Amino acid sequence: MDHKKIAEDLIPLLGGEDNIISGSHCATRLRLVIDDESKIDKGAVEELDGVKGAFSSSGQFQIIFGTGTVNKVFSHFAPLAGLGSGEKEDSGSHKEAANKKMNPIARFARTLSNIFVPIIPAIVASGMLMGLLGLMSTYNWVDEDTALFIMLDMFSSAAFIILPILIGFSAAKEFGATPYLGAVIGGIMTHPELLNPWGLSDAQPETMDFFGIGVEMLGYQGTVIPVLLAIYVMAKIEKVLRRIVPNVVDLLLTPFLTVILTGFFTLLFIGPLGRILGDAITGALGFLYETAGPVAGLIFGGLYSTIVLTGVHHSFHAIEAELLTQIGGNYLLPIWAMANVAQGGATLAVFFKTKNKKTKEVAVPAAVSAFLGVTEPAIFGVNLKHRRPFIGAAIGGALGGAYVVFTQVMANGIGLTGLPMFAIAQDPINYGIGVIVALIGAIIATLLLGWDDEPNK
Repeated sequence: MDHKKIAEDLIPLLGGEDNIISGSHCATRLRLVIDDESKIDKGAVEELDGVKGAFSSSGQFQIIFGTGTVNKVFSHFAPLAGLGSGEKEDSGSHKEAANKKMNPIARFARTLSNIFVPIIPAIVASGMLMGLLGLMSTYNWVDEDTALFIMLDMFSSAAFIILPILIGFSAAKEFGATPYLGAVIGGIMTHPELLNPWGLSDAQPETMDFFGIGVEMLGYQGTVIPVLLAIYVMAKIEKVLRRIVPNVVDLLLTPFLTVILTGFFTLLFIGPLGRILGDAITGALGFLYETAGPVAGLIFGGLYSTIVLTGVHHSFHAIEAELLTQIGGNYLLPIWAMANVAQGGATLAVFFKTKNKKTKEVAVPAAVSAFLGVTEPAIFGVNLKHRRPFIGAAIGGALGGAYVVFTQVMANGIGLTGLPMFAIAQDPINYGIGVIVALIGAIIATLLLGWDDEPNK
C-alpha cells in the first residue's frame, strides 16, 4: 500500500487543500473538519486503496483506514493539507472548528469522551486485577490474609480511590483550566480528613459546622459526577480570575484563589449535589435493570450501534464509571459488547455471501476489528453501507444483550468490549455464551434479510 499516493489522491477528492479546515486522527479514522462537504466526492474516497468507509458525523468528515494504516496516511496527508505533521489528537484550532459544527448533545458526549478515554487504561488495569483477585478467592489459590493478596487488593482498588484526582486532572485539561489545579481539587475531595466511603457500608461520617452550614465529612473516593461538576466550576472561576488579576501577581493569586473558592463551593454545595445526582442516575438505571430485565438488554443491545452513529455513546463512560463505584460492577458494558460482536458477525455474513472483491477485502479486517471492540470499520465500511446487514447486527446485539442481562453478567471496568472483555468479565462463561448468541444471531439474521450486492469491481 502506497500511503503517500493515497494521501495525494485524497486531497482533491476532499475539495482541495483550501476546503480542509483542520484534521487529526484517532486509532482507526482520519477526522477532518471540512469547509464545504458538498465538494467531497465520497464515492471516490471510499474507492481509494485502504479506505474501509467514510461518513460525516459530529461536525467531522471521517475516513476509516484501520489501526496502523491511519497514522501512516496522516503523516503524509497532514503536510499536503497544510495541517502540520505532529498533530495526532484533537486540539487547538481543530477542536474549536469541530465544536462549532456539533450540536449541543454531540459536543457534550465528545467532552465526556475526551475526559474519560485517557483514564480508561487505569480502570481497565484495576478491573483485570479485580478479576484475578476474584479467581484467587473463589478457587482458594491464595489465602486472603497473605501479603500477596493484600497487596494485589491495594493495587486493584487504587484507581477507584483516587478516581477524583484522575478525573480532576483530565477534566481540567478538557475544560481549559490548569490540570494540576484540577488534581488538587480531586485531592481535596479524597483527603484523609474525610471518611473514605470506598468499601464501607455502615460507617457514619461526622458533621462539621461551617458558620451555621453543616458539612458532612464524607469523601468522594470512587465518585464521578461530583468531581466533574467541581472541575467545571473551577474552570469558570480560574478563567474569570485570569482576566481580572494583574499579570504581576497572576502566578500567585490565581491558583490560590481558584483552589480556595472551588474548595469551599465543592465541600459545601457541589459535592453533595453531585452525590445526589449520581445516586439518582444509578438508582434509575438499577430500577430499569431489575424491572425490565432481559427486555432492557434486548432494547439497549439492539439500539447501541445506532447510538454509536450519533457519537452519544461516548457519554456512557461517565455513567459506567459511576456504576462501578456504586454497585461494584458494570452491567452496561456487556450489553454494548454484544452489539459490537454482532456487528462483526453481520460483517462475516456479508463476507461469505458477497461476490464484490472490494467488499470482501474490507469485511474480514472489519469483522476482526469489531470482535476486538472497534466497530467503525464494520458499521461504516460494510453493514450500514448495505443497510440490511446493519439491521441483522442490531438483531444479534438485541439477542445477546437480552441474554447477558438475563444471566446478570457484569464487568469490572469500562472501555473493553468484544473478546478483550473476557479479561474483566465477572462471569466469563455466560459472557462467552452471550458472545456466541450475538454472533450467530447476527449471521443468521443478516443472511435471512439479504441485501443488494454491488456488481463486482
